[in-house]
Amino acid sequence: MNGTGHRYAIVTTLHYVDVLDSYTGHTDPGGAAARRDLDALSITKVSVGPMDNNAYLLVCRATNEALLIDAANEAERLADLVGSGDSRPELRHLVTTHQHWDHWQALGAVAGMFQTRQIAHPLDAPELPIPMDELVEQGDTVRFGEIELEVIHLRGHTPGSIALVYRDDERPHIFTGDSLFPGGPGKTDGAANFEQLMGDLEERVFGELLDVTWVYPGHGDDTTLGKERASIPEWKARGF
Repeated sequence: MNGTGHRYAIVTTLHYVDVLDSYTGHTDPGGAAARRDLDALSITKVSVGPMDNNAYLLVCRATNEALLIDAANEAERLADLVGSGDSRPELRHLVTTHQHWDHWQALGAVAGMFQTRQIAHPLDAPELPIPMDELVEQGDTVRFGEIELEVIHLRGHTPGSIALVYRDDERPHIFTGDSLFPGGPGKTDGAANFEQLMGDLEERVFGELLDVTWVYPGHGDDTTLGKERASIPEWKARGF
Protein backbone atom coordinates (compact mmCIF):
# COMPACT_ATOMS: atom_id res chain seq x y z
CA MET A 1 0.00 0.00 0.00
CA ASN A 2 1.44 3.37 -0.96
CA GLY A 3 1.20 6.70 0.83
CA THR A 4 -2.17 7.52 -0.70
CA GLY A 5 -3.78 4.34 0.58
CA HIS A 6 -3.91 2.51 -2.75
CA ARG A 7 -3.07 -1.20 -2.62
CA TYR A 8 -0.93 -2.55 -5.46
CA ALA A 9 -1.06 -6.29 -5.92
CA ILE A 10 0.76 -7.28 -9.11
CA VAL A 11 3.50 -5.47 -10.97
CA THR A 12 4.74 -6.29 -14.45
CA THR A 13 7.54 -4.51 -16.28
CA LEU A 14 7.76 -3.09 -19.80
CA HIS A 15 11.35 -1.87 -20.21
CA TYR A 16 11.87 0.93 -17.70
CA VAL A 17 8.20 1.51 -16.84
CA ASP A 18 6.53 -0.62 -14.22
CA VAL A 19 2.91 -1.36 -15.10
CA LEU A 20 0.49 -2.22 -12.30
CA ASP A 21 -2.14 -4.78 -13.14
CA SER A 22 -4.52 -3.41 -10.50
CA TYR A 23 -6.22 -0.16 -11.52
CA THR A 24 -7.39 2.46 -9.04
CA GLY A 25 -7.19 5.61 -11.16
CA HIS A 26 -4.16 6.90 -9.24
CA THR A 27 -0.62 7.20 -10.59
CA ASP A 28 2.38 9.04 -9.15
CA PRO A 29 4.66 11.41 -11.09
CA GLY A 30 7.66 9.39 -12.22
CA GLY A 31 6.11 6.23 -10.79
CA ALA A 32 4.51 3.13 -12.17
CA ALA A 33 1.84 3.12 -14.84
CA ALA A 34 -1.47 1.35 -14.21
CA ARG A 35 -3.43 -0.79 -16.66
CA ARG A 36 -7.06 -1.86 -16.80
CA ASP A 37 -8.31 -4.45 -19.27
CA LEU A 38 -11.82 -4.12 -20.63
CA ASP A 39 -13.31 -6.75 -22.93
CA ALA A 40 -12.16 -5.03 -26.14
CA LEU A 41 -9.81 -2.31 -24.94
CA SER A 42 -6.77 -2.02 -22.68
CA ILE A 43 -6.19 1.37 -20.99
CA THR A 44 -2.81 2.22 -19.45
CA LYS A 45 -2.36 5.46 -17.50
CA VAL A 46 0.99 7.04 -16.70
CA SER A 47 1.96 10.36 -15.10
CA VAL A 48 4.74 12.25 -16.90
CA GLY A 49 6.57 15.52 -16.49
CA PRO A 50 6.77 18.07 -13.67
CA MET A 51 3.07 18.96 -13.80
CA ASP A 52 1.73 15.43 -13.19
CA ASN A 53 0.31 15.15 -16.70
CA ASN A 54 -1.58 11.98 -17.51
CA ALA A 55 -0.94 10.16 -20.77
CA TYR A 56 -3.18 7.27 -21.76
CA LEU A 57 -2.19 4.37 -24.00
CA LEU A 58 -5.25 2.66 -25.47
CA VAL A 59 -4.81 -0.71 -27.18
CA CYS A 60 -7.39 -2.59 -29.21
CA ARG A 61 -7.20 -6.10 -27.81
CA ALA A 62 -8.39 -7.71 -31.06
CA THR A 63 -5.82 -6.09 -33.38
CA ASN A 64 -3.07 -4.79 -31.02
CA GLU A 65 -3.37 -1.37 -32.67
CA ALA A 66 -2.84 1.52 -30.23
CA LEU A 67 -3.66 5.18 -29.72
CA LEU A 68 -1.98 7.58 -27.27
CA ILE A 69 -3.87 10.47 -25.65
CA ASP A 70 -1.62 13.46 -24.83
CA ALA A 71 2.07 12.87 -25.44
CA ALA A 72 2.66 15.33 -22.65
CA ASN A 73 6.30 14.79 -21.65
CA GLU A 74 9.10 12.22 -21.21
CA ALA A 75 9.08 10.77 -24.72
CA GLU A 76 11.40 7.91 -23.79
CA ARG A 77 9.13 6.78 -20.94
CA LEU A 78 6.15 6.87 -23.28
CA ALA A 79 8.09 4.80 -25.81
CA ASP A 80 9.03 2.35 -23.06
CA LEU A 81 5.36 2.14 -22.12
CA VAL A 82 4.53 1.00 -25.65
CA GLY A 83 7.31 -1.58 -25.30
CA SER A 84 9.41 -3.42 -27.85
CA GLY A 85 9.52 -6.70 -29.71
CA ASP A 86 7.03 -8.46 -31.92
CA SER A 87 4.24 -8.41 -29.32
CA ARG A 88 4.27 -4.68 -28.63
CA PRO A 89 1.20 -2.67 -29.66
CA GLU A 90 1.34 -0.85 -32.96
CA LEU A 91 1.03 2.82 -32.02
CA ARG A 92 -0.58 4.57 -35.00
CA HIS A 93 -2.50 7.54 -33.56
CA LEU A 94 -1.71 10.45 -31.22
CA VAL A 95 -4.59 12.58 -29.94
CA THR A 96 -3.87 15.92 -28.27
CA THR A 97 -6.78 17.07 -26.12
CA HIS A 98 -5.87 20.77 -26.26
CA GLN A 99 -3.21 23.32 -27.09
CA HIS A 100 -1.59 23.99 -23.69
CA TRP A 101 2.14 23.36 -23.79
CA ASP A 102 2.24 20.88 -20.90
CA HIS A 103 0.13 18.44 -22.94
CA TRP A 104 2.41 18.21 -25.98
CA GLN A 105 6.05 18.42 -24.88
CA ALA A 106 6.74 14.91 -26.22
CA LEU A 107 4.42 15.10 -29.23
CA GLY A 108 7.06 15.66 -31.89
CA ALA A 109 9.44 13.07 -30.49
CA VAL A 110 6.82 10.33 -30.09
CA ALA A 111 5.36 11.07 -33.51
CA GLY A 112 8.84 10.73 -35.00
CA MET A 113 9.56 7.47 -33.18
CA PHE A 114 6.36 5.74 -34.24
CA GLN A 115 5.34 7.59 -37.43
CA THR A 116 1.88 8.20 -36.04
CA ARG A 117 -1.16 10.04 -37.32
CA GLN A 118 -1.71 13.24 -35.30
CA ILE A 119 -5.24 14.27 -34.29
CA ALA A 120 -6.67 17.41 -32.66
CA HIS A 121 -9.48 19.97 -32.93
CA PRO A 122 -9.04 22.59 -35.69
CA LEU A 123 -9.26 25.52 -33.26
CA ASP A 124 -6.27 24.30 -31.21
CA ALA A 125 -4.27 22.59 -33.96
CA PRO A 126 -2.42 25.75 -35.11
CA GLU A 127 -0.90 26.13 -31.63
CA LEU A 128 0.59 22.62 -31.60
CA PRO A 129 4.28 22.09 -32.43
CA ILE A 130 3.79 19.83 -35.46
CA PRO A 131 1.08 19.65 -38.15
CA MET A 132 -2.00 17.57 -37.53
CA ASP A 133 -3.05 14.85 -39.96
CA GLU A 134 -6.68 14.73 -38.88
CA LEU A 135 -8.93 17.47 -37.48
CA VAL A 136 -11.93 16.36 -35.44
CA GLU A 137 -14.98 18.21 -34.18
CA GLN A 138 -18.08 17.62 -32.07
CA GLY A 139 -19.75 14.34 -33.02
CA ASP A 140 -16.84 12.92 -35.01
CA THR A 141 -15.29 9.54 -34.24
CA VAL A 142 -11.68 8.43 -33.97
CA ARG A 143 -11.11 4.80 -34.98
CA PHE A 144 -8.20 2.47 -34.33
CA GLY A 145 -8.34 -1.28 -34.69
CA GLU A 146 -11.91 -2.26 -33.84
CA ILE A 147 -12.32 0.61 -31.35
CA GLU A 148 -14.35 3.79 -31.85
CA LEU A 149 -13.97 6.91 -29.71
CA GLU A 150 -16.58 9.66 -29.84
CA VAL A 151 -15.33 13.25 -29.93
CA ILE A 152 -16.90 15.84 -27.63
CA HIS A 153 -15.91 19.48 -28.14
CA LEU A 154 -15.73 21.22 -24.76
CA ARG A 155 -15.22 24.95 -25.27
CA GLY A 156 -13.83 27.15 -22.51
CA HIS A 157 -10.55 25.84 -21.13
CA THR A 158 -9.23 26.41 -24.64
CA PRO A 159 -11.23 27.05 -27.82
CA GLY A 160 -10.54 23.58 -29.20
CA SER A 161 -10.46 21.31 -26.15
CA ILE A 162 -11.86 17.85 -26.80
CA ALA A 163 -12.88 14.84 -24.76
CA LEU A 164 -13.01 11.26 -26.07
CA VAL A 165 -15.69 8.74 -25.10
CA TYR A 166 -15.40 4.96 -25.30
CA ARG A 167 -18.67 3.07 -24.76
CA ASP A 168 -17.97 -0.26 -23.07
CA ASP A 169 -20.76 -2.73 -22.34
CA GLU A 170 -20.46 -2.10 -18.58
CA ARG A 171 -19.95 1.68 -18.54
CA PRO A 172 -18.79 4.58 -20.69
CA HIS A 173 -15.24 5.88 -20.30
CA ILE A 174 -14.39 9.53 -20.99
CA PHE A 175 -10.96 11.14 -21.36
CA THR A 176 -11.51 14.79 -20.50
CA GLY A 177 -8.13 16.52 -20.86
CA ASP A 178 -8.23 19.64 -18.66
CA SER A 179 -11.97 20.26 -19.07
CA LEU A 180 -13.16 18.15 -16.13
CA PHE A 181 -11.41 16.96 -12.97
CA PRO A 182 -12.46 15.55 -9.60
CA GLY A 183 -13.83 18.70 -7.98
CA GLY A 184 -14.84 20.65 -11.03
CA PRO A 185 -14.08 22.02 -14.48
CA GLY A 186 -10.64 23.09 -15.60
CA LYS A 187 -9.45 26.68 -15.29
CA THR A 188 -10.96 29.24 -17.65
CA ASP A 189 -10.00 32.80 -18.50
CA GLY A 190 -13.01 34.87 -17.51
CA ALA A 191 -16.70 34.42 -16.82
CA ALA A 192 -17.76 33.96 -20.45
CA ASN A 193 -15.41 31.03 -20.99
CA PHE A 194 -16.44 29.51 -17.68
CA GLU A 195 -20.12 29.69 -18.60
CA GLN A 196 -19.35 28.16 -21.98
CA LEU A 197 -17.44 25.26 -20.42
CA MET A 198 -20.10 24.64 -17.79
CA GLY A 199 -22.79 24.67 -20.47
CA ASP A 200 -20.91 22.17 -22.60
CA LEU A 201 -20.22 19.91 -19.61
CA GLU A 202 -23.86 19.93 -18.55
CA GLU A 203 -25.23 19.39 -22.05
CA ARG A 204 -22.65 17.20 -23.72
CA VAL A 205 -21.21 15.21 -20.80
CA PHE A 206 -23.49 15.07 -17.75
CA GLY A 207 -26.59 15.35 -19.94
CA GLU A 208 -25.59 12.47 -22.21
CA LEU A 209 -23.60 10.00 -20.09
CA LEU A 210 -24.49 7.80 -17.13
CA ASP A 211 -23.33 8.37 -13.56
CA VAL A 212 -21.17 5.23 -13.78
CA THR A 213 -19.09 6.86 -16.53
CA TRP A 214 -15.41 6.68 -15.59
CA VAL A 215 -13.56 9.98 -16.00
CA TYR A 216 -9.86 10.05 -16.95
CA PRO A 217 -8.57 13.64 -16.52
CA GLY A 218 -5.46 15.33 -17.84
CA HIS A 219 -3.87 15.55 -14.38
CA GLY A 220 -4.32 13.65 -11.13
CA ASP A 221 -6.74 10.94 -10.09
CA ASP A 222 -9.73 9.55 -11.95
CA THR A 223 -13.34 10.03 -10.88
CA THR A 224 -16.86 9.19 -12.09
CA LEU A 225 -19.66 11.44 -13.28
CA GLY A 226 -21.79 10.18 -10.41
CA LYS A 227 -19.27 11.43 -7.85
CA GLU A 228 -19.19 14.87 -9.45
CA ARG A 229 -22.79 15.51 -10.58
CA ALA A 230 -24.14 16.75 -7.24
CA SER A 231 -21.43 19.43 -7.10
CA ILE A 232 -22.48 21.21 -10.30
CA PRO A 233 -24.44 23.95 -8.44
CA GLU A 234 -21.40 24.53 -6.23
CA TRP A 235 -19.14 24.85 -9.26
CA LYS A 236 -21.49 27.40 -10.83
CA ALA A 237 -21.58 29.46 -7.64
CA ARG A 238 -17.80 29.33 -7.34
CA GLY A 239 -17.27 30.48 -10.91
CA PHE A 240 -14.03 30.48 -12.82
